[in-house]
This record gives sequence, structure tokens and C-alpha cells, in this order.
Amino acid sequence: MVESRLTGPVRVVGVGLLGTSIGLGLRARGVEVILADASPTHLSIAVDYGAGRVAAEGDEPQLIVVCVPPDVTARVVAAELEAFPRAIVTDVASVKLAPLHELRAAGADVSRYVGTHPMAGAERGGPLSGRVDLFVGRPWVVAAHDGISYQRGSVIDDLILDLGGSLVEMTPEAHDRSVALVSHVPQVVSSLMARRLVDAPGAAVNLAGQGLRDVTRIAASDPELWVQILGANAAPVASILRLFSDDLERMIETLEAPEAVGASRRLAEELAGGNAGVARIPGKHGVDRRYAQLVVMVDDSPGELARLLAEIGEAGVNLEDLRLEHSPGAQIGFADISVLPERLGYLVEFLRARGWRIAG
Repeated sequence: MVESRLTGPVRVVGVGLLGTSIGLGLRARGVEVILADASPTHLSIAVDYGAGRVAAEGDEPQLIVVCVPPDVTARVVAAELEAFPRAIVTDVASVKLAPLHELRAAGADVSRYVGTHPMAGAERGGPLSGRVDLFVGRPWVVAAHDGISYQRGSVIDDLILDLGGSLVEMTPEAHDRSVALVSHVPQVVSSLMARRLVDAPGAAVNLAGQGLRDVTRIAASDPELWVQILGANAAPVASILRLFSDDLERMIETLEAPEAVGASRRLAEELAGGNAGVARIPGKHGVDRRYAQLVVMVDDSPGELARLLAEIGEAGVNLEDLRLEHSPGAQIGFADISVLPERLGYLVEFLRARGWRIAG
């Protein structure tokens, strides 16, 4: 067992995806975890999964992590600050400025509170989705403010490092502007694109490939949660959407007159701008690196994908990313594999020698 920076115990309030994952990660390091949730069912599942024990009278947590929906975050944080006057309290809500304002307005003791936000999650929540490694290598923002000392807040840094997160310090204002761009606006765009499929002909939807799945993947997220998130961060999101609207209008005007002088150039510039933006997205472990791709044809039969992954391991090549796509109506799938460019040629030859078919 790896030694923990935290001494514990740590109280986790709310055992959905994030709360359960925090509990699992800390328990794996031997930290005592106390669980609380308004839902007895969620609490029972998280306990059964090994994320911690049920809260009891006389608990004295070192740290409290509030993992509840954004619309009740400030209220729950205030209650925890009052109930445990010796504990440091943090939350993991996806907006940071609004809860801090609410706590200050309510007269809460913010000298023991710092908001945080792990940039990790999934389309589906609940304790059943909890993962011990959910935060490994993921950015975890600490939205510090001038009401708490560095010494008091250091226990939150310990939490993040114990769970394998990459600590990022930002002001609450900068955090909310940043997540509007990289998280909240993408959710809106994905949802609006997916809405176009509701009344689409079945023949068109059946043609869907990985591109459409990539664009609409997060549209499966919980609408109730996103109403809260977008409402709490409305101004930054609206500001970016206005710019996005300008981009769309420019593209529409170009496509409405594709034969006009300069139309092809304008289209190329817009698409190249997308290439430039994608190149800035951090890759695995937060490193800006473009990977090389190869697509391997995999028979749709038991054990074939496992054999492919095992043989990539035998080749001594690190798999940086993997996406799967099935061919409609055919008993075959395509494994889109990302590797370091300098390893691509070797891996292609290795797999071909083992009988694998490389698409293209």
C-alpha cells in the first residue's frame, strides 16, 4: 500500500461518481473515509464497494469533501463548516465563484474553505460508476481565495496528490471562464448537434460513424445536472457561444455561395483553424504531442480484441489511445490505435507479420 500524505479521516458528503471515486482512491492508500449521502441506497452501494464507512456520532474528520449538485453546494458546505469546526472543507462542484459568493453572503467561515474542481468524470454518474483511478493524471483546480491561509489549505493539496491528480491553481473567476470554454460550451454544442438526430430519417442515423459519436458522446449527460451547471456559469458560457455563433454565421454564408470568389479559401482557413485548435489540446499525461494512428481490422468474435492488445504489448509499443468502431451489417470492427509517431512503422510491420489486417 502506497503511503498517504493525508492522515484522515476524510468525510465525503455525496457518493455519486466523484464522491465514490474519492473514497475508493483514499481507501486504496489506507486513509479512513467517512461517507454521507441523502440517499440511503447510494450510501449502501458506496459502502459495499469499499469506498468508506457510514458516518457516525463523534466523527472528527481532518478534511471534508462536498460532492453534491451545484445548486446545493454552498448550503451543504456551510452546514459542514458549522458541524465540524476543526475541519477544512472543500467541494468539487464545476463552478467556483457562485458558491464562494453564497458562503460569504451567508457569513460562513471561509477561512476553512477552498473550492476545487477535478477535471474528471463520465457521462453517467452514481456510485456504480466510481473508479479508484478516476483522477490519475487529470487536472484538479484549486480555486484559492484570500480568506484562507496556505498552511490551512495545504491539506487539500495533499488530497489531490494522494489521488494522482495534477494540481492547478486558479482564481475562482479564471476557473469559471476556463471551464466555460473547455467543458460547458462543448456540452451545449454536443447537445444541440444530438438534437438534430431526433427527427432525422432512420436511414441517415444508421450511417453514423465514429465522427458523429465523438461529437455527440457527452450529449448523453444528465440534463438536470447541466441545467444547474449552465445556470451557475451562464455569463461566461453565453459570451463564448456568441463568438461561436459568429463562426457559424460566417461558415453558413460561405456555404450558401460555394462558387463565389474566395469561398474555397475561406472554408480552408476555417477548417485549418480547427486543426490548430485541436493541436493545442493536451494529450496523454498533459503533454502536447500529436500521435500517429493506425486502424486495425478486428473480427467480431470473442478474444480477438484481447489478442490484439496483448500483441501490441508483446511488440513493446505503448498504446496511447484506443477507439472502437463497428461496421454496420458486417462481423468486423475497426480498432483506431494511437501510438508515438516513431513507433508507428515498427508496429504496423509487427502486426502484419502476426496476420492482422491494417486498414488503408
